[in-house]
Amino acid sequence: MAVHAHPDDESSKGAATMAKYVAEGVDVLVVTCTGGERGSVLNPKMDRPEVWANIGEIRRAEMDAARAILGVEQAWLGFVDSGLPEGDPLPPLPEGCFALQDVEAAAAPLVRLIRQFRPHVITTYDEEGGYPHPDHIMTHKVTVAAFDAAGDPERHPDLGEPWQPLKLYYDIGFSRGKIMALHEAMLAAGVASPYEEWLKRWEERPDKGPRITTRVECAEYFPVRDDALRAHATQIDPDGFWFQVPMDLQQRAWPTEDFQLARSLVDSPLPESDLFAGVRETAHAR
Repeated sequence: MAVHAHPDDESSKGAATMAKYVAEGVDVLVVTCTGGERGSVLNPKMDRPEVWANIGEIRRAEMDAARAILGVEQAWLGFVDSGLPEGDPLPPLPEGCFALQDVEAAAAPLVRLIRQFRPHVITTYDEEGGYPHPDHIMTHKVTVAAFDAAGDPERHPDLGEPWQPLKLYYDIGFSRGKIMALHEAMLAAGVASPYEEWLKRWEERPDKGPRITTRVECAEYFPVRDDALRAHATQIDPDGFWFQVPMDLQQRAWPTEDFQLARSLVDSPLPESDLFAGVRETAHAR
């Protein structure tokens, strides 16, 4: 189970890993906490009045297309997008939005899904949300709360039979090592790198590379990831930043998607190359 804040997040964070496991016969469920109703239109080709007027409906259709490409199942938690506040000082969040919900109450529908789907592994964002969007931070809080509550028979007894997931991971989408590897590979190939400014900014912020515990080899599925990304046409410009690194170069320079093991109820020595390390052995022993 992969828990995300908005439609499109599932295709930009851990998508190749999901596609790999689907190809291996694993059941994968993407949980989308909000409908992305307050998101921007980030693709200039889609920046039209009729798109803005129907952004919620369009983003749901985009999610369905991406789901089919990845081969996953998908469920909505039904909360309303909080938007990304901008300005100094920041404006208050909209009343009733996801980020303003009580964490325990907002975790309840996710507890229900966990008990229905019965995942062994859950992935989501770290305590900073991967980046500090209020919905991403709330997604982290809700997922951690649901991970703890789903297996407790005394909590939410009306939401199904208890089920305890065995491992919880945080997606580490970008690290300094990854950006440096891609940057240097592009320069070595004589291709202009889009990462010059990123590396300068990294001097001013912490690097999450040391937090990586698990690297999943999934380069074969990078094209599937990119197809799913392009399905989110309001959010992804097919001629934009995300597609500037040639595919074969990406696959050679950094062939993994990376995660931090945050919780584990099984023995899985680190570092890992499989989100199911320890889980497969436990399941076979039963």
